[in-house]
Amino acid sequence: MSKIKIMTDSASDISVADEKQYSISILPFQVSLGGKDYLSRVDFDNEGFYKLMAENDDIPKTSQITPYQFVEIYQKEAEEGVTDLVLVLINSKGSNTFSNSVTAVNMFYEEHPQYKDVFKVHNFDGMGYNANYGEPVVQAAKMNQNGASVEEICNYLTETIPQMQIYFGIYDLKYAAKSGRIPSAKAFVGSLLNIKPVMKIHGGQITTAAKCMGEKLLVKKVAELAINDMVPNTPYQLIYGNDSTCLDELHAIMVEKLGYEPTNSYQIGAAVAANAGPKVCGVNFYKKPVQNTENN
Repeated sequence: MSKIKIMTDSASDISVADEKQYSISILPFQVSLGGKDYLSRVDFDNEGFYKLMAENDDIPKTSQITPYQFVEIYQKEAEEGVTDLVLVLINSKGSNTFSNSVTAVNMFYEEHPQYKDVFKVHNFDGMGYNANYGEPVVQAAKMNQNGASVEEICNYLTETIPQMQIYFGIYDLKYAAKSGRIPSAKAFVGSLLNIKPVMKIHGGQITTAAKCMGEKLLVKKVAELAINDMVPNTPYQLIYGNDSTCLDELHAIMVEKLGYEPTNSYQIGAAVAANAGPKVCGVNFYKKPVQNTENN
């Protein structure tokens, strides 16, 4: 009889409530800040990390999960009788964690050949951050609890993850500019025009989608872009950081325009906040398919 386990990393920003309710295993990233090393979701919660950021002038740095750590993870799960480990990880274009998880599979079977026919790892590139793959993971975990097969779960993830898109507004460019993970952020720092960018995450790429003069228009622009690009009448999720005021504003606009509530909200944790700063507002949704405009 199969025993399926759903696993992801802490950059998915799945809530503690969903983690527990749907039995999702979340691997913590190591974060270095103020000369000390921490494990996200272990040594602090989100509020604790925001407090650490406020107390330190340096930029937090995150470390990838290594192949050797994944070998240990696979051994533990195999020994516990897991037959199928469904592993969805942070964007491969921004971290080597996903490729390390793939490399570790062969390493594991070389060291433990007895598990080759009874334990399988299903590796998925999350192709983004936060709800980009956090929401598909939550839905996959629900499927698992409802008795779906590993084939059904993997087919769902294969189809859904590439459809996910996020628009998010950045309030403090200091972190984005210094981390180097968010393209074009440096260009806006020190601008006398006080430009705040709206970024798009889709297909593993982060690009600048729009520019706002100051903070007042940022939430409206995020909502406008999301509504324009999303598949009509499909679920969406809201993204926020250390300030719930913009979350409330974004929620009000989205519900007014769409006529229905978001299915979930995702507060950014250490891995995302280290690169985007602690205050953001965003929407995750199903992106409309690209229309072929060529003449037949």
